[in-house]
Amino acid sequence: MPSQTTRLMPREKLLQFGVETLSDAELLALFLRTGTRKLPVMELSQKLLYQFGSLYHLINASHSDFCKIHGLGTAKYTQLKAVVELSHRYLNVKMIKENSLTSPSLTHHYLASRLANKEREIFMVLFLDNQNHVITSEEMFTGTYNCVEVHPREVARRALQHNAAALILAHNHPSGVAEPSQADRNLTRKIEQVCELIDIQIIDHIVIGKGEYVSFAERGWIL
Repeated sequence: MPSQTTRLMPREKLLQFGVETLSDAELLALFLRTGTRKLPVMELSQKLLYQFGSLYHLINASHSDFCKIHGLGTAKYTQLKAVVELSHRYLNVKMIKENSLTSPSLTHHYLASRLANKEREIFMVLFLDNQNHVITSEEMFTGTYNCVEVHPREVARRALQHNAAALILAHNHPSGVAEPSQADRNLTRKIEQVCELIDIQIIDHIVIGKGEYVSFAERGWIL
């Protein structure tokens, strides 16, 4: 016998039990609002997730691939892109207002929203004040599919310009595998050495993959 939550439509389920209880298909159904002549909205949502492979791939589909699917079109495509950008901006504001050390999940979520979908390696820095609140964030260096050239002295120079007391470093692996390389570890140590001279602390270096991340701090690799 189906439970009460499975019998509810997505809107009612959200209102009674919270948005986090919704499946990807149910969230997508709320976004789409209506189905087609042949498919109710929940069946259309499930079909789309099956065809694209995941919500991640659907969100990152090109305009042409998105619009090939019956029941979708340019209007839905632009709405979806707007929703994604709204979430990015919301997380950006939330990061500035909250303590990054007491909200590690927020930090990881924010970095994933900024970096996980990039097709090239991006090296990003969060600049923190002496209360560990984010002053600002910058995508400082852009590389290729599998590497990015980072200049530690430039990182230190920007930290001084922002009057930062600490930094969180981050970069993505477009391959999707977040496991850091030895080069990643060597680079982190070089930045630590440069920043140590000007009394700026490196709190973490987070590598973002697709659906996964690795924290240097959690592995004990930050001095």
